[in-house]
Amino acid sequence: MRKPKRTAKATATPAPKSAKAPDKKKINSVTLSYGGKTLELPVMHASEGPSVIDVRKLYAETGMFTYDPGFTSTASCDSKITYIDGDAGILRHRGYSIDELAFKSDFMETSYLLLEGELPNKKQKAKFVHDITMHTMLHEQILNVFRGFRRDSHPMAVMCGVVGALSAFYHDSTDINDPHQRMVASYRMIAKMPTIAALAYKYSLGQPFVYPRNELTYAENFLHMCFSVPAEEYKVNPILARAMDRIFILHADHEQNASTSTVRLAGSSEANPFACIAAGIASLWGPSHGGANEAALNMLQSIGTVENIKPFIDRAKDKNDHSKLMGFGHRVYKNYDPRATVMRKTCHEVLGVLGIKHDPLLQIAMELEKIALSDRYFIDRQLYPNVDFYSGIIERALGFPPSMFTVIFAVARTVGWVAQWNEMITDPGKKIGRPRQLYQGANERKYVPIAARK
Repeated sequence: MRKPKRTAKATATPAPKSAKAPDKKKINSVTLSYGGKTLELPVMHASEGPSVIDVRKLYAETGMFTYDPGFTSTASCDSKITYIDGDAGILRHRGYSIDELAFKSDFMETSYLLLEGELPNKKQKAKFVHDITMHTMLHEQILNVFRGFRRDSHPMAVMCGVVGALSAFYHDSTDINDPHQRMVASYRMIAKMPTIAALAYKYSLGQPFVYPRNELTYAENFLHMCFSVPAEEYKVNPILARAMDRIFILHADHEQNASTSTVRLAGSSEANPFACIAAGIASLWGPSHGGANEAALNMLQSIGTVENIKPFIDRAKDKNDHSKLMGFGHRVYKNYDPRATVMRKTCHEVLGVLGIKHDPLLQIAMELEKIALSDRYFIDRQLYPNVDFYSGIIERALGFPPSMFTVIFAVARTVGWVAQWNEMITDPGKKIGRPRQLYQGANERKYVPIAARK
């Protein structure tokens, strides 16, 4: 027999009246009533955003777990890196808003900020850029790993395999207990990810691998490795390089999303950093996460023309139809995605410099955005255009096929994964991740020999 279900209710205990005025509404603890008993659970306050109830002693005291599929109401860690307010459409890295970083900073400076907690001065930035640049080359034998894949392999599959293999080549930076080795591993991954991504792209085309160049910026180097060929000189357009750099900034980190949580969970077992990032890449690959921009572009292509938008939206609204509206809405943002605002402006800049004035996909995108901001169906469900809606169009305009969109996301997100991994490793309260479950299976049964079974 199953044990009878327990009933419990929670009440909040307010802060004492002597607290300072701004803190009067803060709650110090929550009292849980269950089975005629009570348990007081402390409340931990955030510098911004929701406070959390500390339930670490819940099982020991009550024999019960909390139930939260998808962990949408559970804080798995405390962090100082990224703050999101989905209702207000806010995204900040270390206190700096994403639009300021996108328009005033660059990816290397943003990377330093995520890793170190502060913006660098000129000397610090110069050293950081130099150190990253000196790690962009790959061990020559790693090229043999690429050649082991089929030519038609998805670049994300190649990324997963090659990044996971890095620990077999860089043994001097896998000791997670050595701060210097952690730093070297972090720099190596940030530096080598564009090289790995570009080589995966070149391999899919059957073109020669292009090595990194030290005189180019991070974004310029990536574009050069992707699009140059030995037969002729390739000059990177500065506006396109800036757009690429901005894409990297907008995707650099996004709090405890699926791939970041995967990196932290893998890291909690003390796995080497390269394995942790490979795990993050695998998680990012999903169409509900990093693959969303590829899916959004595929959706626009499937619509085909502006005239087909209304029939497509009607199908998307139909619960019995399997058509999906990609690039709209967000798990966290219940307002306009702040990254989408930056990406929309960048999209027009890129199409302008490339002379693409009447791109059919952009026309479809603009009409879809117009509908999303006026149609009651979209408004009631808060389905606003997100960053994936525009990034796929930009990357297509730059010359990348849809299969590379998630790869570019992985290049950008690596610095966020590395920053989160470092924060987790140095957390004195770190524990190996071990989510619990609500078991709904069979009770204990006796084994019946096969001859006796009906």
